[in-house]
Amino acid sequence: MSSGKSGKSGKSGSSGNSPTVITGIGVVAPNGIGAEAFWKATESGVGVLGRVTRQGCEHLPLRVAGEVRGFDPGALVEERYLVQTDRFTHHALAAADLALDDARLGRADYEDDPFSVGVVTAAGSGGGEFGQRELQRLWEQGPRYVGPYQSIAWFYAASTGQISIRRGLKGPCGVVASDEAGGLDAFAHAARAIRQGSRAMLVGATEAPLAPYSIVCQLGYEALSTHEDPERAYRPFTDKACGYVPAEGGAMFLVEAEAAARRRGAPVRAVLAGHGATFTGPRNPDASGEGLAHAIRGALRDAGCAPEEIDVVFADALGTPQADRAEAAAIADALGAHGRKVPVTAPKTGTGRAYCAAPALDTAAAVLALEHGILPPTPNVFDVCHDLDVVTGSARPAELRTALVLSRGLMGSNAALVIRKGTTTPM
Repeated sequence: MSSGKSGKSGKSGSSGNSPTVITGIGVVAPNGIGAEAFWKATESGVGVLGRVTRQGCEHLPLRVAGEVRGFDPGALVEERYLVQTDRFTHHALAAADLALDDARLGRADYEDDPFSVGVVTAAGSGGGEFGQRELQRLWEQGPRYVGPYQSIAWFYAASTGQISIRRGLKGPCGVVASDEAGGLDAFAHAARAIRQGSRAMLVGATEAPLAPYSIVCQLGYEALSTHEDPERAYRPFTDKACGYVPAEGGAMFLVEAEAAARRRGAPVRAVLAGHGATFTGPRNPDASGEGLAHAIRGALRDAGCAPEEIDVVFADALGTPQADRAEAAAIADALGAHGRKVPVTAPKTGTGRAYCAAPALDTAAAVLALEHGILPPTPNVFDVCHDLDVVTGSARPAELRTALVLSRGLMGSNAALVIRKGTTTPM
């Protein structure tokens, strides 16, 4: 991801083979809004899973989820954008603002060439809450009462479009529809745009899958946990594993060529070093293990990274016995003997697995872990029954230079991302 020839895009293009770097992070998560609040909760292992409180969900089998509480979209996003967008896009708009602020990139920095900055997001569930509301109006009151924004707000590409419109970004824009793994694949798309001459890209994923209609759609997933105890509902890598708990929220990042970031004095928080992806088909955890191992090897190869250079693995952690065995086998297969001793963590067990946004949040946690030299724990997980060094209990201090982030989709996509430590002083 960090090499290759760049195309031409005038004066604001990337610089030769300059690595692609993360210069800004914006987080809207169940355990905190903003990178600092998110990291403090992640580092301390705070679990925030709780009973689903959304109206209309009381009778549904899903009892526990990771809700973003205290999020007031009206305080962060203009009304004219709120009325035409779903909650998952509200999360994305807010996270994009936080990422741009963190990277110190304002409209004045690109208004001379708005085609040099683009947006790429990943999404799985789309705007279910907005769509449900409009469909209820259709059946209860008739088509004249369905709002004009029904045609766009539910669409999984809505966040990319609304961010680009609101921020005046006219560069390469797209949405990745490759299952949960799209949250990592989006980084590869952004890095490619940088190599081809874009000045910067906003990249990430957000989800809001906790409306009644969205939850009903998820009930067909065999891996969905319907356990009623928030502390027991999501325990991957243990003999108590009973599936995953869904969540909302996500993260957005600003990425750019390192040389361009240096020229404008921007913080280099991490380097996007390598990416790999495969597809092994739906509902086949054993095949996903083989596919994930291939994705890991591809990411290492792309990064020019030896297995023993990986200092921490942020696991996908689907949370079923078969899927956990497959992931443990993939780590051992791809990393060899190092796979049995490298620290593995899954902070999402404290916040929930937010579909496409899950690996985006893991990437944010990985960047912050590299900055602080701390391995965050895996909340609610004890007595690991796989041959992995899972970080449990409390955080561990460690010398960290390189992290590996993993993701698998329920429909068969697999992805791995290698990131290296940047040069920013920790918060």
